[in-house]
Order: sequence, then structure tokens, then C-alpha cells
Amino acid sequence: MKKLAIAIPTYNEKDNLEDIVKAIKKVLEKVQIETTVIIIDDNSPDGTGKIADRLTSEFNTPPFQVTVIHREGKLGLASAYKTAFKQAIDKEFDYILSMDADFSHKPEYIPDFLTKIKEYDMVIGSRNIKGGGVENWSLFRQFISKGGSLYSRTILGVKIKDFTAGYVMYKRDVLLKIGLDEIRSEGYSYAIEMKHRVAKMGFSFCEIPIIFPDRVKGKAKMSRKIFLEAFLRVWQLRFTKISK
Repeated sequence: MKKLAIAIPTYNEKDNLEDIVKAIKKVLEKVQIETTVIIIDDNSPDGTGKIADRLTSEFNTPPFQVTVIHREGKLGLASAYKTAFKQAIDKEFDYILSMDADFSHKPEYIPDFLTKIKEYDMVIGSRNIKGGGVENWSLFRQFISKGGSLYSRTILGVKIKDFTAGYVMYKRDVLLKIGLDEIRSEGYSYAIEMKHRVAKMGFSFCEIPIIFPDRVKGKAKMSRKIFLEAFLRVWQLRFTKISK
């Protein structure tokens, strides 16, 4: 049986974490795959880490398990994913999925990812292709999101419609070979750098449509600093040599 790791970084997600884990489990009950949800908690002051610990006790038997990585503080989205990815590589999971805890990444799409990952090395949950979209976003936020992807696609020369997407599945071999320690981005520019690196190294990829609703519970983590970092990082990536 194939094995799937789902990496979910958390910071103050006490209102969402248990519900998202149970929703993932329900979706995967009819899918023949062994799954481990890896929660990476950055010492959330709201008690998210304690909920994660309880979930590891509740879901501790294959084919569905939960594990948690406790970190000492808010160390960033990119380092959270890289920490989980390295663990998944070491434990020889076949597929690794990055996913938010706040239901903006709907669990119902996971079977679609699993279907496409058999054909491609990276599968992107895209808001910017036919059938995809967003719900309850302001026009300004839509402009920033679509503009960021267009900006990245134009400068980097990679035909990905949703460059800033965070709902992405990779084959283990991809993460093993792209050099995770060479990823320098933090925050949301990390999503751009990962896709750019995968594409430039010659791995295959595709996009599948998803509807991306705004979070209902908790607070969004986007800031002006994060946006500016992504804006500047694209130009650095443009002139970074990547060895295949």
C-alpha cells in the first residue's frame, strides 16, 4: 500500500485543527492509502499543541495516524514545511502533501491529488484555472493573489497559473532531489521558490482546480512584510542557477 504524509503547519489553530484532521480522515476512508498527518506546531499560545498531542493519541494506528513536531517558537512557514518534508522523506512516504489547517484547503480534493500524482511529479491545487476560484475574498485580495502569480510566471518563465498556491502534492523523489536545504525563501515566497525549483529541474507538474474559501475561524497570517519578501524574491530566483 502506498503511503501519504500530509504536512500541516499550525500557529494558533485551536479552532480548526481537530476538525480538519477528522475531515481528512473521513475523506480518506474510501481511499486505499496509508496516511500520516504531520502537524508542525510553533508553540502556539492558544493551546493548539495540546490538541495536537491528544490527536496523536486518538489516531495512532494505521492506516490513519497523526504525529506532531513541537517547535520552540514561531519559526516560519517555510522551515515548518521543510522540517515535515525531511521527516516524510526519512520515513519513505511515497507522496507528501502541504496543506493549511484552516479549511481554505478543502480535504475533499485529496483524492483528486492522489489520482494525478500517479502521472505527475508535482500536483498543484489551483485557484486560477478553469473550475478553480475563491470564495469571500475582497477584490483587492484577488488582485494581489492573481497578480502575484502572473508576476512570478512572467519573470520566471514557468507556465504555472497559481504560483502562490500552498495546496501541493509531491512525489518523495522530487523532494529528495531538489535540495530542500537550498530553499532560501521564508513565508509565502517559499511556495513560489518550490514550484520554480521543481519545474526548472525538469520534473513534471500539473494543476487541478480547487475552490479556495476564506478562513472562517482564526486569523490570517499574511502581512505587508511577507508580500514584499515574495515580490523581491522572484527577481532573486530569476538569476539563481539551478543544477539538474
